This record gives sequence, structure tokens and C-alpha cells, in this order.
Amino acid sequence: MSDAILRPRRSVLYMPGANERALEKAKSLPADALILDLEDAVAPDAKADARERVAAAAASGEYGYREVTIRVNGPGTAWHADDLRAAAEAGPDAVVVPKVDSADTVRKVERALEAAGAPDRTAIWAMVETPRAMLDARAVAAASERLTVLVMGTNDLAKELHAEHVPGRAPLLTGLSLALLAARDTGKAILDGVYNDVKNAEGFEAECVQGRQFGFDGKTLIHPSQVEPCNRAFAPSADQIARAQKIIDAFDEATREGRGVVTVDGRMIENLHVEDARRILALAEAIAGR
Repeated sequence: MSDAILRPRRSVLYMPGANERALEKAKSLPADALILDLEDAVAPDAKADARERVAAAAASGEYGYREVTIRVNGPGTAWHADDLRAAAEAGPDAVVVPKVDSADTVRKVERALEAAGAPDRTAIWAMVETPRAMLDARAVAAASERLTVLVMGTNDLAKELHAEHVPGRAPLLTGLSLALLAARDTGKAILDGVYNDVKNAEGFEAECVQGRQFGFDGKTLIHPSQVEPCNRAFAPSADQIARAQKIIDAFDEATREGRGVVTVDGRMIENLHVEDARRILALAEAIAGR
């Protein structure tokens, strides 16, 4: 099983790169990962200062267990190349690249990072947020071993589709499913998009549950208040952990006894159930290690 999938990324919080107080506060938040943002959260005249501040934060080593990433400005913008060079020198856990809609874009980013001396541990997270990206998601995901995570850009996708933001996200389900298929086929992790109404706790929780049921590894967030409910939603429950252990124990016992048929609570257990049970326990162990 891919290490990229087993690493907990239940809650992945965007933090504005121009806001020094926000970067400091992030050190105490229980998010699994942080996206220090140089794109949407930073005004054009503040891009250079934010780049310097974010690079220093990512290189500081002061964020503990949290995975620290930098979101650069997109390909084709005036800031993209400088952002990539600064990020490569800072050596974050990953560089988050918006508007990735082709394998060629991934390879260009990879070459730029390597030319700028990025360490091997600095991964690429590709944001897929256009119709083309959904249709070419597998090619994007398979373009590089350095690419480890797909990030859904659901706001931009809805805009491109002329779709409305509605409970249940029916207009986006095809795109979400295509990206999920691509991630799972290539062994990459995948993060659900943001929920915009930070005051609607019930709606946010429902979307977290939907994302978990779909198979997302976690969700990107826009406000610290969303972190803890998101962590709960994307962590295996006590019942899931207990059942997973029960399945593994029953399978191991049947294997020792040479029995070909395994049942748990009246249901037949196959290898695929055992593999999923092992994934659940491994994820729970990784979360507990935090």
C-alpha cells in the first residue's frame, strides 16, 4: 500500500502566506497538513514579501508533525517561476501547484524544482480544478513519481462548469469520481475540496461524511474551526477499528487451521476485506502516533 495514502491527511488547512500571525497560529492547530498559500490569499503587490515569509516558515522546522506545503501561483502567471525556485530552496514537504490540467504541466514543474535544487523529499501536489483536468486526471496522476497527492479545486471546477453550489454536490459528482478513480489507479492520495460556508457546521460535517464515503483521504479547509470536526470525520471510528481487528483475527485463525471459508458476524470474508481492514488499522495507528 502506498505510503502517500497511509500518511494521515484528514485535515489540510490553507493558511494565507501574507499573514504572519496566521503562519504563527498554524503551529498550534491540530491539522494534519498545512498549505501555506501564495496564490488566492495574497494580493499581487504582496506576492514577493509573502514568498519570502512562507519560504522561511516552511524551512523553519517549527510545525511539528504537520505536513507543511507551499501553494505557488499557477503556471503562466508572473510569479510562478520565482515561487517554484523559492519553494525548492525552502524544501517543504510538498509544493502545491494550482491549475494542473495535463501531464506536461506536471513534468515542467518537476524539472523546474529539480533545476532549483529541491530535495527528493519535496513532493508535488497537483490541484485538479478544470474540466480538462477531470478528463485527463489519470495522465496527470501518473506523470511523475514525485507527484503524490491530487487536490480537488471544487470552487474553480464549479465555476468552469457554470454549476451551482448545492447540498450533496450533484453537479460535481462526475468530476470528483473521475479524479478519485485516477488517484486510486495510480496509487496517489486525493483530497476533497473546500467547504465555503464556515458558519454552517451541519453542512460542513455532511460534506466531510460524503467525502469520506466517496473514498477521499481528507479534505482541504479554509478556517481553523473546521479542523477538529474534519479530523473526526476522516478518522476510523472505534467500531470500524474493532471490526477491522475482528476480520484480521478471524482470517488469521482460518489460515492457521487450513480453512478456506471465513465468516465474521455471518458475512463471508475475502482477501479484499482483509486488505481494507489492514488499511484501516494502519491509518488508525498512524493517527494515534500523532
